[in-house]
Amino acid sequence: MILVAGATGLVGGMIARGLLAKGTPVRVLVRDGSDHRAFIEAGAQTVLGDLKSPSSLERAVSEVDVIITTASAGQRGGADTPISVDLEGNQHLITAAHKAGVRQFIYISALTATVDSPVLVPRAKALTEVTLRESGLTFTILAANGIMDVMLPIVIETPLNAGKPVTLVGEGRRRHSFVAARDIAAFAIAVVDHPKALNNKIPVVGPEAVTWLDIVAEYDRQIGGGRETPVRFVAPGELLPDLPPVPGLTEFVSGLLAALDSFDTPTDSGETAATFGVTHTTLEAFVAVRIPELTR
Repeated sequence: MILVAGATGLVGGMIARGLLAKGTPVRVLVRDGSDHRAFIEAGAQTVLGDLKSPSSLERAVSEVDVIITTASAGQRGGADTPISVDLEGNQHLITAAHKAGVRQFIYISALTATVDSPVLVPRAKALTEVTLRESGLTFTILAANGIMDVMLPIVIETPLNAGKPVTLVGEGRRRHSFVAARDIAAFAIAVVDHPKALNNKIPVVGPEAVTWLDIVAEYDRQIGGGRETPVRFVAPGELLPDLPPVPGLTEFVSGLLAALDSFDTPTDSGETAATFGVTHTTLEAFVAVRIPELTR
């Protein structure tokens, strides 16, 4: 039995559905009031619990062989914060897993996670990695780079839909190997009981290192008609305009883009993908799926 925490999120949902499609027994940890009917209909067990409540996790981890957690506070707000979920919540799950004798604990972390990061989410993830390494559990840490499915719609597609310029922090020339959500899910499924994944941290990145200007150019190429999307730039520390009115989103995205403008992530992922049998999604292929939504 594999327990998936975070299954109602983007990557967690892909993981749970992918495991179910393989015929793997899956249990998903869900909170009271969440919409998880699709998982029940697909054959998953569901168990009510909350990472913020350690006592609720005992039943969730009972008779579980493997745990995969993508759980993150994201932009939910309220009681769900990077501290209460990304740090303390996942630490509660690690403790429960150790007590239950779970065989493998797979944690979806971030490539940018460092214990001294000025950004709270990657710092919380890095501290959780430390807890997991010291727990005595057999672990696999998947250090995922920026997710195409999250970053590109916000930064590129939102202004395109509104007929406004794309706004970038800095010069937009740093190279990053963004990764598709479905590729992260594929890695999470592939590393279950894989000998090369045990007690190992694996970078999960895309197949090509591209700049934000490259990404804008790819959207323009596929939209066609000689389109040249206007791009404007703001200095690190300035907030991006024109983002959807989601509490905290503007500050989060602006800070993340500022951080991404300070380094490159040109990691070569070919050997890792081959080791675990994952076929990468290219930028071209990802944008091709998104274009119909932009050109209706």
